[in-house]
Formats: sequence, structure tokens, C-alpha cells
Amino acid sequence: MAQQRDPYQVLGVQRTASADEIKKAHRKLVRQYHPDRNPDDAKAEERFKEVQQAYDLLSDPDKRKAYDRGGFGPSGGAQGGGFGGFDTSGFGDILSDLFGRERGGAGGGGGGGRGRGRGPRPEAGRDLEVETQISFAQSIDGAQVPIVVPTTERCGTCNGTGAKPGTSPKVCPRCQGRGVESQGQGLFSISQPCQRCHGSGTIIEDPCPTCHGEGRLRTTKRYRANIPAGVKEGSKVRLAGKGEPGTNGGPPGDLFVVVHVESSPIFSRKGDNVEVEVPLTVPEALQGAEIEVPTLNGRKTLRVPGGTKHGTVQRIRGEGPPKLGRKDRGDIHYRFVIDVPASLSSEQQEAVRELSKVMNGNPRSSLFASANGGA
Repeated sequence: MAQQRDPYQVLGVQRTASADEIKKAHRKLVRQYHPDRNPDDAKAEERFKEVQQAYDLLSDPDKRKAYDRGGFGPSGGAQGGGFGGFDTSGFGDILSDLFGRERGGAGGGGGGGRGRGRGPRPEAGRDLEVETQISFAQSIDGAQVPIVVPTTERCGTCNGTGAKPGTSPKVCPRCQGRGVESQGQGLFSISQPCQRCHGSGTIIEDPCPTCHGEGRLRTTKRYRANIPAGVKEGSKVRLAGKGEPGTNGGPPGDLFVVVHVESSPIFSRKGDNVEVEVPLTVPEALQGAEIEVPTLNGRKTLRVPGGTKHGTVQRIRGEGPPKLGRKDRGDIHYRFVIDVPASLSSEQQEAVRELSKVMNGNPRSSLFASANGGA
């Protein structure tokens, strides 16, 4: 018999490795060498078994201490470097975590899922997602919008069993109602969904003529969704229990409504706030003015101070959109832009010439002064 390797070397960890480090190394190697990922590689299967043996020893504090002392482990581990057989009682949990499978089967050794009892277990229905479009005003005030949802519903003929009225599904003879079957893999077995009943645990010999054995029918349902005030583009509204129905008595899924908001010609959404671009004439920017600006609920007068520059922002607090899940509101930001005419009349040209005479000076002189000083 070939000499078994040091379990620390097998897992690629130091002797001082913590339990978490050993567990992390084990999971990584299980993913790499699992037989399902290497179906035609005998070496991978042997490596997989070796990894399992190493982890069984090092994950048990008593076995690990005995091995580190160079003695025999509690279950007969070999002395001074070898390690004996391993316990697969926790292996189903590893497979469940890594590959989403349930333990059990005809020869299964415990575990959760269908392996503990017969027949299919209740399963929740699928969540559904639909889209709707609302106006900008509706996103601010909230709205109730109609929703059309393609979905399924329980078949009324068979009451969801899938079997012809007067008959009922029968326990699958292949898996004995467990929904899973085991296949041997050397020292342990791997459970997988039953190929006869596809994991349901039952078979239907006389299908329902209405749903053809599915137990459900395609349909279209209509709801009215309450869209809360303050929703943003892409917000999701959840309608609990309005998804697809569950199976075998399981709860229904949920319906998620994805909200798309039409753009506003005036307001731009900026997080919890909105922004408005407000044009100013040159005289208004130079000498200041009182101007009317739009709000989400009408108009307000805003004081523009003299000497306002292009891009200056003024804010009105608490008059923006409602904040989702809160009682307060965002702000409105007014960004001023100087409106420069594309062409001037002769009178305007003369006024500009006169203005340039009294507003002398070169605003770019500081640029050259800084450039020369840094040379």
C-alpha cells in the first residue's frame, strides 16, 4: 500500500494553520477535484479522496492533536504521517454548499432535504419582474398604475396535482419518493436528482387533460401597483405574494415592478435633489435682479446678487422630491447660466462699446503674470 502523504501537505497549509484556513483550503480543493467536474479523470478522483481524508483528520481537533503528537487518531489514524479512513457524515453539507444539491438517496446516510422523508417538499414560487413607465410628475407625487403580468396559476381541473381527476400522483418507484438517488464514488456516494421523477418524488401515470400534467396553466394577471412618491429611475417596487404560485403547498413568489421615469423638460434629477438651469441676461448677472423660478409646486421669487457668475448655484432647501422611506424632502438647485445673444443690433453694439470703455481692465492679466513669475 502506498505511503499516505502528510495531510497538511495534501491541503497545502502550514501546521500552524487555523481551522478557518484549513476549511478554506479544503473547499478550494473540493471544487477543483470534484468528480462531477472531472468525469474522466481517475487521478482527480483519487486526489479528491485524498483531500477528503486529510480534511476529516485535520478538521477534528482530537484527531489533529493525536496526529501532531505522532500517535494514532481516535478513529485509528496511522502514526507519524499516515491517516486512516474518514467519516462522510458531513460531506453532504459540503456538496450542498458547493453544488446546490440535497443529501439523501436510496443508501443515503442522513442529511436534510428529501432524504429524510418521502414525497416532494413544498417549494416557493418564482419571483417575477415587470416594467412600467410613469411621468416625472407621478414620480414626485406618487401614483397608482396598472400592471399586466404574464404568469401561471394552479390548474382548476386537477387542483394543481397534475393528475387526471379521480387519480393522484404515485410515489416514484426508482427513488422511493425521496426525489434523489445515490451513485457510488469509491468510498462515498453522491446524491443527484432522480432521473425518473426529476426530483419531484412522484410520477403521474394519468396526466390532467387540461394542464397535461404540469399542475399549472399560463395566464395573464392584472394588478394596480402603488408607486410611492419620490421614486427614481430604475427603482423597484415589491408586491409581496404576486409572483408565481408555489408548488406542493409552497408560498407564492413576489412581483417586482421596475419603474422608468420620463424626463422633465425643466427639472433634472440629481440623487435626492433636482436641478433647474436658469438663464440670466448680462445686465441681471452684473447688477443683480429678482426673478421668478419654477418649483415642483408652482413659482417662487429668487434674489440674484450682483456679480453672479456663469454656473453659480443657489439652493432652496426642502422643496425637492420626497425621500423614499423618509418624511423629509430633497432640495432644488438653481444653476445660473449667462444668456449671451448670438447677434447684436446696432443699438446693442453701441451700448456694449460704451460699457467696455467704463469697464476697463484685462481679466486675463493675472494669467500672464503668473506664467512669467513661474518661468
